Amino acid sequence: MGLLERVSTLVRANLNDLIDKAEDPSKMIKQVILDMENQLLQLKTQVAVSIADQHMLEKRQKENAAKAAEWLRKAELAIDRGQDDLARAAIERHKSCERTAASFEEQVADQRTQVAALKAALGKLEQKLAEAHAKSDLLLAQHRRARTLGRAADAQLAIGGPSPSRTFDRMQHQVARNEAVSQAKAAMLADDLDDRFERLERDDEVDQMLAELKAKRARPS
Repeated sequence: MGLLERVSTLVRANLNDLIDKAEDPSKMIKQVILDMENQLLQLKTQVAVSIADQHMLEKRQKENAAKAAEWLRKAELAIDRGQDDLARAAIERHKSCERTAASFEEQVADQRTQVAALKAALGKLEQKLAEAHAKSDLLLAQHRRARTLGRAADAQLAIGGPSPSRTFDRMQHQVARNEAVSQAKAAMLADDLDDRFERLERDDEVDQMLAELKAKRARPS
């Protein structure tokens, strides 16, 4: 992973999320700050090296531009003296120096872009590090308070059991269920009694009809 990529990862890091997920938040935040400080030191060194490279390229570009101008002056001098062969050689040197100067100019432009990117990353990392230093104590205190409150709530539940409101709700639910079961049993019993009386009535009707048939059959025709 390149230096800029590592720096970008640190800059994007969410300190709150890192602390929430860490088993040891204090150790984690110290490690993050240490990583930032190490990367900051490397980045400062890289910025200094890149600026030095830019100055060197600019110097080489100017040197070759000056050489090109000097060879052009010599070519003009040779022409004035009627030495065309010497003038032609000077012109070739002039062209070569011009091409080299142009190449260095392109490298200077690229180097300036790189230096600008490094300086921007350096500024962001310095800001992130300052934020980490400023927030570290606050974030750790908030995290410890949240864990303390969580442990206190767990302890309260373990000691006192379920909350009164939940206990009352369960009692109401149990009473309502018992009432429903009793009503169902009563309804079943009522249905059973109705069936028995209905059977008795049917038996009476059968007995009465049997008696009537017997009496009818017993009368002489």
